[in-house]
Amino acid sequence: MADDVKANHEPTSAVLDQAHLGDIEGAFGTIQQSDSGARRTWGARLLTFLAILGPGLIVMVGDNDAGGVATYSQAGQNFGLTLLWTLPLLIPVLIVNQEMVVRLGAVTGVGHARLIKERFGKFWAAFSVGDLFVLNFLTIATEFIGVSLSLGYFGVSQYLSVPIAALLLVVMTATGSFRRWERFMFVFIVANFLVIPLAIYSHPRAGAFLHDMVIPGVKGGLNSTSVLLIIAIVGTTVAPWQLFFQQSNIVDKRITPRYINYERMDTVLGSFVTVLGASLLMAVVASAFARTPLAGHFTNAAGVAHGLSRYVGGASGSLYAVVLLNASIIGAASVTLSTSYAFGDAFGARHSLHRSWREAKLFYGAFTGMVVVAAGLVVIPGAPLGLITTGVQALAGVLLPSATVFLLLLCNDKDVLGPWVNRPWLNAVAGVIVSVLLMMSLVLMATTLFPRIDVKTLSLALGGILLLSYLGGGAVLLRNRKTKPRQPLSAEERANWRMPPLALLSRPRWSRSRLVGMWVLRGYLVAAVVMLLVKAVELGARK
Repeated sequence: MADDVKANHEPTSAVLDQAHLGDIEGAFGTIQQSDSGARRTWGARLLTFLAILGPGLIVMVGDNDAGGVATYSQAGQNFGLTLLWTLPLLIPVLIVNQEMVVRLGAVTGVGHARLIKERFGKFWAAFSVGDLFVLNFLTIATEFIGVSLSLGYFGVSQYLSVPIAALLLVVMTATGSFRRWERFMFVFIVANFLVIPLAIYSHPRAGAFLHDMVIPGVKGGLNSTSVLLIIAIVGTTVAPWQLFFQQSNIVDKRITPRYINYERMDTVLGSFVTVLGASLLMAVVASAFARTPLAGHFTNAAGVAHGLSRYVGGASGSLYAVVLLNASIIGAASVTLSTSYAFGDAFGARHSLHRSWREAKLFYGAFTGMVVVAAGLVVIPGAPLGLITTGVQALAGVLLPSATVFLLLLCNDKDVLGPWVNRPWLNAVAGVIVSVLLMMSLVLMATTLFPRIDVKTLSLALGGILLLSYLGGGAVLLRNRKTKPRQPLSAEERANWRMPPLALLSRPRWSRSRLVGMWVLRGYLVAAVVMLLVKAVELGARK
């Protein structure tokens, strides 16, 4: 590859859609494309942050969607507060994963799906993007299930509520204005904080809340059902679609490396807001149903709303239904847009919220098609909605390791990120995250195949193997560590470094061991998905 500084001065850009170049037009401010001045005062930094604010907060709050509300509620109703400890552990996972796509989006100027396709080929892109399309479609269906259940609480028929929600989604997305769309999203972000008065109504005990947030435990012990729910909590809080959405949304907002630190702050803020909302929801349901006949008998989100109305008060049930509706809308908007962005990347079509429907027919057509088909599935009489809701969040958790592996490969590609590639410590942290997620899916497979297996002993054994592998890997890295001199770049050169056009980059060649490892991972995940479906059907048959 040409040297870093020379690559930066290429006359062409890697962007696929020219609408991705220009001024940053955020919900709360504009930054001119030509603005390269230093922000020396706190006031200037705050105004810049407000203009950048959006992609990180939207992707995080959007993940507390209808499936998330149902999953956190199920955990609270069936396990009390004993699964609360899983949520703060996900904050570093969220930050590490999403910070990597922040750099990819700002430095490359292209979406996640296109990078995978151009760097690894159509074959592996088909696996990665194919997983995304299937998972996202099922997730969008759960959002419309949430719409149906939430408005059904107020007596509105699903044959009215679901089509109106679908129309609303299309109208607010296809306005031809990125700023207008982002302002719509912030309305739903503000509504997300209705969970605070909901918590006040149910007044969970602060002591128990803080205890279970830091002390791990599982009511009734570890078994296949509790492991499935833990994987679902991970999958609904850290989902593959987030990687595709935030990277493309950063590109669409025209954020460049100069503003990476501001977007990192946006992402960190969003991760804390997301985990706070999830924790409060779990605590609300756990507190409301403790020592009642409904404890341990979760049915769906509508049952939770009616239960809150009965045991806490009518206002509490109504607030929960509104929180569920809000989560459904922002979740559907984010997940569907993630799919449309990936669709545009995969097929080389214009895909920007800055464009009108006339200018980007395929982009908005894909968005509308996903919304219409998912909404249609929900209103089909006898559709297995409970099974979809049960399985889709856990499916996200099972597929996350595969998405994270591709993310790691891209973030270590010097042709793509140049001076912005991962540091060794970040690779180590991401490696731990992938291995723990794989261990959890392995436990799920084992407990599905062998229901009588001792889950606690199995988890401890696998944990011991992981620990030994970490120690061995660390020793190898220390022994083979070589200090490679780097050409230092000035802060200004680093802020201006962008990936050259992809056509100028040679495709990376995989070693035989890496190729074998990728095939093993793919085969294992296929088996894990099959076991997950078996378990979901089994649980659905019990209801």
